[in-house]
Amino acid sequence: MQHKTQLTLSFLLSQVLLLTFAEDLGCVPGFQQKVFHIEQPSEFTKDQPILNLAFDDCKGNDKLNFEVSNPDFKVEPDGSLAARKNVTEAGRALFIHARSSQTEDMAEIVILGGKEKHGSLKEIFKIEGNLGILRQKRAILLSPILIPENQRPPFPRVVGKVINSDRPEGSKFRISGKGVDQDPKGAFKINENTGEVSVTRGLDREAIANYELQVEIMDATGKSIETPVPLDIIIIDQNDNRPIFREGPYIGHVMEGSPTGTIVMRMTAFDADDPSTDNALLRYNILKQTPDKPSPNMFYIDPEKGDIVTVVSPTLLDRETMDSTKYELIIEAKDMAGLDVGLTGTATATILIDDKNDYAPEFTKKEFQATVKEGVTGVIVNLTVQDEDDPATGAWRAVYTIINGNPGQSFEIHTNPQTNEGMLSVVKPLDYEISAFHTLLIKVENEDPLVPDIAYGPSSTATVQITVEDVNEGPVFHPNPMTVTKQENIPIGSVVLTVNATDPDTLQHQTIRYSVYKDPAGWLEINPTNGTIGTTAILDRESSYVTNNIYTAEFLAIDSGNPPATGTGTLQVTLEDVNDNAPYIKPTLAKVCDDAKDLRVVVLEAKDDDLHPNTDPFKFELSKQAVPDKVWKITKINNTHAQVSLLQNLKKANYNIPILVTDSGKPPLTNNTELKVQVCSCKKSKMDCSAADALHISMTLILFSIFSLFCL
Repeated sequence: MQHKTQLTLSFLLSQVLLLTFAEDLGCVPGFQQKVFHIEQPSEFTKDQPILNLAFDDCKGNDKLNFEVSNPDFKVEPDGSLAARKNVTEAGRALFIHARSSQTEDMAEIVILGGKEKHGSLKEIFKIEGNLGILRQKRAILLSPILIPENQRPPFPRVVGKVINSDRPEGSKFRISGKGVDQDPKGAFKINENTGEVSVTRGLDREAIANYELQVEIMDATGKSIETPVPLDIIIIDQNDNRPIFREGPYIGHVMEGSPTGTIVMRMTAFDADDPSTDNALLRYNILKQTPDKPSPNMFYIDPEKGDIVTVVSPTLLDRETMDSTKYELIIEAKDMAGLDVGLTGTATATILIDDKNDYAPEFTKKEFQATVKEGVTGVIVNLTVQDEDDPATGAWRAVYTIINGNPGQSFEIHTNPQTNEGMLSVVKPLDYEISAFHTLLIKVENEDPLVPDIAYGPSSTATVQITVEDVNEGPVFHPNPMTVTKQENIPIGSVVLTVNATDPDTLQHQTIRYSVYKDPAGWLEINPTNGTIGTTAILDRESSYVTNNIYTAEFLAIDSGNPPATGTGTLQVTLEDVNDNAPYIKPTLAKVCDDAKDLRVVVLEAKDDDLHPNTDPFKFELSKQAVPDKVWKITKINNTHAQVSLLQNLKKANYNIPILVTDSGKPPLTNNTELKVQVCSCKKSKMDCSAADALHISMTLILFSIFSLFCL
């Protein structure tokens, strides 16, 4: 049943093509027979003729060329069809496309018993349903029109014909749709009288693969008398696009020592031709490898998938023995399944051989020497190693560890990132008198672990012999800082402290002399021989040179070395307070209105530069009144404050009130301070104190002076 259907379709296609391309009754341009039927043999033998195809363009067949849908077959110039090689499966049909300078046509060879194969006519032209069956609606007959892309002039060229068996006289054909009155406009036109469909220019299948037009018949007035009938125009693909590699740059990595057949990367190209035809069926090949050592064929590419794999043994893929760790491959992609007639495109694949940690770092020698002066810190020696791995990786970068000889953690080792050397440093000053020699055992490893079959050997450890040189060290005070507590105001010449400094250079038996280094207030001296510190002035706790009750001075201890060495010691003297400062009051000036209703004048605050208990509570009192009238009183508020008040209003004048304030020290100290009170006139919230009674003030001062004399 399937075979009969195929024969029917082929017959209809031949009839349609005859109607489409017939130019005259004498010569029909194209294949003289358009459908052939042959049996599927066990094998199509190479170069053995299968059948003869007769093609005539009615004008001499100038520049005649044949193309076969299956690249395993060819058509000779005389029209004989043959296989290019021995072929067992050719599919169910072959399609032959012929083109001359005047016309082109297509023939079908039906292979009875053949199996479905890539590149069938359905797939090539992407036609759903049955190709070639005439569409019929009422009296209009049309079939799909097949047009090869990239046709050459002359244009317009007739490509098909619409047949109407019952068209009214005076009616006309009209077509519309994409390619006619829609973009791209004007690609097709129809002879309104004969129904011949023409193409006006070359078409590009990659731009538009098929056109769906509408055909209708119009009466003389332009009115449609037939419902529009669809007309499919299918563009036949030509191999006019080269494969291109669109995803570059192509860079792959493979680990050294990888097994043969390791996939490195995949290279895929794109072909804009019809993917259902061999025009876009790509095959890949390596054209060139650079460099070509240790083997000119280090890699292979799968011709169909584009996978690049290694083909050399793991021993040849050794990064450390290669002249270059970068390979460049010129990859070719060819369409037409790789046949010679195929179009090609190329791209470069860059393959990098990555390093693995297959070499352990080794010290350049087993023992290193270093010399350092006692008391000095910093780098003392650089340890050098060799490693054949890639310097840009953790397989090369070294990590050093001190594994013995560093109990006091006096040494540290770090890696120089540029040279990979181990920088051994002293971080805690060494003491020659304690140990003049040190021996360190150091190992080196890589940041990355070694591969399983490689291990760190004896060359990955080294010994460092360190010699400490003796230097003349300065004497050391014990303790430092030195602290002592003394009462302020002790007599000049008092002993404060006897300092003690020792010389670390115990083997040199040197003497020590002392001197003052920093004595901000000039209060101290030191005996140069025995280190006794004494006072040369009164120690004052309230001095600006004292901070938080502590006076700080510095002294030098100088040994008898050549040159002499110096040590510095700090003395902190804590001064105990004595009651040597009388209290004082604030403020010493107050103002009050002469008509004030509130007779409270001012609140006084007492202060004392001494420390508790030589300060508050303070005792406040008025000195004997300088006038017989009792007009002032003072009232204690708390331990540090008192209220001064008037007992009556006074005239506008200035008054000096003697205030006595006494602290709580043992013995207590008293201070007599004058409080100046200005009695002012106050009008409209303004205080005027400018016109005081000068005579009253003078008499008051005189009387107060006499009072003071009696109190002495």
